[in-house]
Amino acid sequence: MTTISTLGELKASGYKSRSIKEEMRENLIRKMQAGEERFPGIIGYEDTVIPDTERAILSRHNMLFLGLRGQAKTRMARLMTDLLDEYIPFISGSDIHDDPFLPISGYGKKQIESMGDETPIEWLHRSERYGEKLATPDVSVADLIGDIDPVKAANLKLNFSDERVIHYGIIPRSNRCIFVINELPDLQARIQVALFNILQEGDIQIRGFKLRMPLDIVFVFTANPEDYTNRGSIVTPLKDRIESQILTHYPKSIESALTITAQEAAIHYSQEKMVDQSDLIARIIEQIAFEARSSEFVDQKSGVSARLTIAALENAYSAAERRALINKEKSTQIWMSDLQGIIPAITGKIELVYEGEQEGPYQVSVNLLERSIRSVFVQYFPDPEGFRKKRSKDAPVQSPYRNITQWFDLGNRVDMLLHLKDSERVKLLQTVDGLSELVLEHYPKASGKHKGLLMELVLYGLSAYSLISKKILVEKVEFRDLMGSMFTAEESE
Repeated sequence: MTTISTLGELKASGYKSRSIKEEMRENLIRKMQAGEERFPGIIGYEDTVIPDTERAILSRHNMLFLGLRGQAKTRMARLMTDLLDEYIPFISGSDIHDDPFLPISGYGKKQIESMGDETPIEWLHRSERYGEKLATPDVSVADLIGDIDPVKAANLKLNFSDERVIHYGIIPRSNRCIFVINELPDLQARIQVALFNILQEGDIQIRGFKLRMPLDIVFVFTANPEDYTNRGSIVTPLKDRIESQILTHYPKSIESALTITAQEAAIHYSQEKMVDQSDLIARIIEQIAFEARSSEFVDQKSGVSARLTIAALENAYSAAERRALINKEKSTQIWMSDLQGIIPAITGKIELVYEGEQEGPYQVSVNLLERSIRSVFVQYFPDPEGFRKKRSKDAPVQSPYRNITQWFDLGNRVDMLLHLKDSERVKLLQTVDGLSELVLEHYPKASGKHKGLLMELVLYGLSAYSLISKKILVEKVEFRDLMGSMFTAEESE
């Protein structure tokens, strides 16, 4: 089909043109009937956002994706190009991809009128049928819709009343395409008003030219909830003209979140070869985002992007790789102490409320990591709180952590250097009474480094539940008994 180069050949081929909304609707129906995946790579939206989007496409609607940052709004829009035909014909030289069977620009109409079936045509691939504009306060009507081009008028010796002096903006140039405006509330109200007639009537007005151009566009808008910031909002008449408003959300389960992070994290192939990453570490990193989304220190209106956990996982790999390079080790795994290296990935991804600002972004990030470890710990080992409650009721139930805490109570301590070699780390952990036995009791098949990681988790977990003390210093993590650490702190004061 793409070998056809004139209007006459196109007519002879039996090609039938259709609007982009009809095109997307029919291709969606075909994919659904064939059982094909419509939005590959989108996780956690199978029962919510994807059905809403498909209903909007079947209804031939323009759409508004409304949700907090990092909820795959733009990605959903970009994937819609898969619902377009692979190629469509347009009149050669047309700025707005005029349909050869239904031209709407002055140029396209004159080409058909003067050349008839000899009108040359070109073919547009679906990858080129996507336009995107980030709404910023400096965006003008000329940027979006168009303006008079005095240079063109001078070169062609045209009067300013001639339609040919018009330089089309990005929206007319996206005719027969999907056009996305990201962060719609950031667009000034007067600019939003300029979109009214385009959405409703297909009219565009440029410096006194009133042009009837029924543009063939699927508009997709993205926005954070209107109460996100005070930057602006979507004017009500514009929102009224957008037929479908689709609410996005963060992953509702850890499993979905784990899949998204694993899919999106850009781990270097040499890191994957050198560094092993356990499911335990992945769950701790993922839990940080869930903790942040419920933290009183984090601004919930701002949201916590999935980019937090993606960046954190990448940093965890890099922390393990850096340690292995320093120690000249050919392979390693991500240890609990490597999670100190993900703090920079957290501090830049959370917006703090006043109380959080008082704490400081670093301390809030450390606290989120601590809460995450606390939440994940009880998924692997018994809940220490449960034994405290049973003890309070005079039930003769001995805590499985008793031998470990007593070892620390005797004045023993563990100084875990951050750059410790793997073999030395395991030996150090084995010096703690009861630690190895506890891990083997719950994970009898655990051995080597994996057993060492579980042992390290126990120390971090017990400190998170205030059964032992943990102090993070510049080059090491220090574990000791809780009371002894309090007295030491008092003496140092």
